[in-house]
Amino acid sequence: MTNDHSPSEIRHLFDRIAPVYDQLNQWLSLGQHRIWKKMAVKWCDLEPGEIGLDLCCGSGDLAELLAREVGKTGQVYGVDFSPRLLAIAKARATYHYPPLTLHWIEADALDLPFQDNFFHGATMGYGLRNVTDIPGCLRELYRVLKPGAKAAILDFHRPQHAPLRQFQQWYLDTIVVPRAKSLGLEQEYAYITPSLERFPNGKQQVELAHHAGFSQATHYPIAGGMMGVLVVRKP
Repeated sequence: MTNDHSPSEIRHLFDRIAPVYDQLNQWLSLGQHRIWKKMAVKWCDLEPGEIGLDLCCGSGDLAELLAREVGKTGQVYGVDFSPRLLAIAKARATYHYPPLTLHWIEADALDLPFQDNFFHGATMGYGLRNVTDIPGCLRELYRVLKPGAKAAILDFHRPQHAPLRQFQQWYLDTIVVPRAKSLGLEQEYAYITPSLERFPNGKQQVELAHHAGFSQATHYPIAGGMMGVLVVRKP
């Protein structure tokens, strides 16, 4: 359940891909990632005036969706350990009118700078697969959520059915990696296949969530199992 790369290696990787992060997510998701992110936000059940967390926030689009849910009386914290991605997120947020109540924090998902029981809900998009310690990340997420709070964790998966697995690999090999190569990022995106191979499947994620302390955990496969959302609730 660990990542073979060191935290500094992962941070540098995401710093390098920051300028084309959104573009490559569009390719990776077959253009569907915005729909899936809206689903994740709805599963969080955040209300106006509450405090939300977007963990591994990347360029900030999930955090922006959360901010719309909590409104001007609420707050959302976008957390990432890539300063270049955070800079992009912060710049994008300045174009919103009326302004969104967003705070951008550079921090490690395994050691969050927040007190216990702080957030009413959380999202995490494409982050759990890349952390160096998945069980540790889930425990830290559990720690900062308030009792009764929910989190929705969205990520790419390996489908269980062989034809879909073959399609996914064909798509990665013939569409995603060549486009990344054209941008000078072939090495950075070659890591996707091994990251998918070692990522726990839906059933395993549910078990890890229960071990982390969550009382409820459900994994929803999307797009034939090429994508999934783990929805958890703290007791």
